[in-house]
Parts: sequence; structure tokens; C-alpha cells
Amino acid sequence: MSEPGEHRPVYTAGELAGLFGLTVVGDASTAVVGVATLSDAGHDRLAFLSNPKYRAQLAATRAGIVVLAAPDAERAPCTALVAADPYVAYARVAALFERATAAPAGVHPTAYVDPSASVHPSASIGAHASIGPRSVVAVDAVIGAGCVVGEDCVVGTASRLVARVTLVKRVRLGARVLIHPGAVLGADGFGIAMDAGAWLKVPQLGSVVIGDDCEIGANTTIDRGAIDDTVLEEDVRLDNQIQIGHNVRIGAHTAIAGCAAIAGSTHVGRYCLIGGGAGIVGHLDICDRVMVTAMSLVTHSIREPGEYSSGTPLMDNRTWRRNAARFRQLDRLFRTRGTE
Repeated sequence: MSEPGEHRPVYTAGELAGLFGLTVVGDASTAVVGVATLSDAGHDRLAFLSNPKYRAQLAATRAGIVVLAAPDAERAPCTALVAADPYVAYARVAALFERATAAPAGVHPTAYVDPSASVHPSASIGAHASIGPRSVVAVDAVIGAGCVVGEDCVVGTASRLVARVTLVKRVRLGARVLIHPGAVLGADGFGIAMDAGAWLKVPQLGSVVIGDDCEIGANTTIDRGAIDDTVLEEDVRLDNQIQIGHNVRIGAHTAIAGCAAIAGSTHVGRYCLIGGGAGIVGHLDICDRVMVTAMSLVTHSIREPGEYSSGTPLMDNRTWRRNAARFRQLDRLFRTRGTE
């Protein structure tokens, strides 16, 4: 429900169809002021149906407009917008209702900018932020409250560090990069060598390079390279709490879900999907268009596109214990069978 005096945009089904190339089934004058789920939407909200699991909710929805695929249009009890990909269409429509407060241009009185740094007049530097020596903040970039941009960093055009983001050193962001709170880019990679019974730290001399239109989730960490750079190509999307090791390279348009970890010097291809909690060991090559399902452990390079999984599915504890005991006997059983 709108707050008193709050302005909300209003769009009709016909307007939305014209903006995004959709087809109206029903009353094109139906208007909405926001979005909601099928189960919770009221008459002034737009909902969408993409996952067949929620098809049963369509008949009872009270939404004013539903975005869906052509086969579901006749089941809609309200005005429908037919899309080739309902989820993509919903994402575009929902962006119209996102209410983001524009950051004011200039440097907040509590922020610090090193005299050797360059900050464009259109950029916004928030409260208690710090811009280090020789760093560059480009046109329309936003450095949120409490962010630290260390030495020799570049924040590209219209990029945004939401809050408490740390760019340690030599980090270069392209245009329109979005980094969520708590992320750390450019910290030392995990480089150590054993020398006479004690660990010797290996200097991390590379940097982190982030391509245009990337998004990096909250509390995600991306280590700088040991020699070469750690690189995310354009339009890479990282969820929260992901670890990217030094010298990793991630190809364009790849998306990685939360709590995944990629060890050093691994190269991940373009258009890959890495599920939540997955682990990829170091010095591997993952080709383009690979999907790794959640909680999988990748221990060897993947040369062919496709879907890959590892791990044991969830089962009741008693069954799992029996299977685990049998698993330990597989090698003996195999060798015994081989001698028969």
C-alpha cells in the first residue's frame, strides 16, 4: 500500500506491451502500480508465471495483469501479457517500479579523497568513504557510505559501490559495475611456499580487472593475481559470499550462485552457470556453456558443454549410513569381481 504523498508510477497493459513487445490478451486499459507474486497480488499489481510449479496459483490470482507464456493465456482470470520468456519480460517490467534514490553529486564532508586521486564532478562520494592515492572515480560513479577505494584503483563510468565495499589496490572496474555491501576486491591471494619448515609469503603482484556490466554480491571476495590479473569479463554475475582465488578468469555472461568457491588459476568459460556451494579446485579449464549443479566439487577440467554434478543426494540417515558403508567396500568388491 502506498504511503501518504508517495508517488507511484502507473502503467497500463497496453503501455507495457508497447514498451516490451508483448501481446495483450484481455483489457489493454488495465493499470498496475507495482508487482507481486501470483498468490499475494491485488488488482493493482502485476504478477508473472514462469515456473510450471506455480501454474495452480494462476486460476485464483487476484492480480490485475499476469505475464505468462502463450499456452497459459487462456487460463488467466485477468488481463494477460504474453511473452516468449515470461521471466525476462517480468524483469524488464519490474525495473519500471524500482524506486532508487539518486546519489547526490560531489564529495560528502566526512569523506576523504587523496590529493593525487581524480574524482569526476558528477560522481558521488558518500559519508566516511575514502579514495586512495592515484585512484580515479569516473563520470556518474557512486561510492557509497563507508567504502574504501585503495591506491591505483579505477572505478568506471556509472559504476556503483553500494556501501562498505573495499577495493584494496590496483582494482579496475569497467562501466556500470554494481558491487553490493561488504565485498572485498584486490586482497592478497593465498600464495605461500614452505621454506625450512615455515611458510614464506609469495608476493601478490597482479590486480583485479572487472568488465562492464558485472554485478558482485554482498561479502564476496575476489583476490588479486599473483603475477597476472584476476579477471571477470563483461556481464558476469556473482551472488553473495563467493570466493574467487588469484589469477582466476571468468568468461563473459557467466553467473555463479552464493557460497561457491573457485581456487586459483582456474579459467571458467562464457555462459557458464555455477550452482550454490559448488567448489572448483585450482588450475582447471572449464569450457563455455557448462552448468555445475549446487554443492558439486569440480576436480578436473571440463572440455565439453553440458550439465555436471557430484555429491550424494539427501536421504534419511539410516539409508545414508548403509550406503556409506557399502561405498567403502566398492574397491574390494571390484577387485574381487575382477579375479573371478
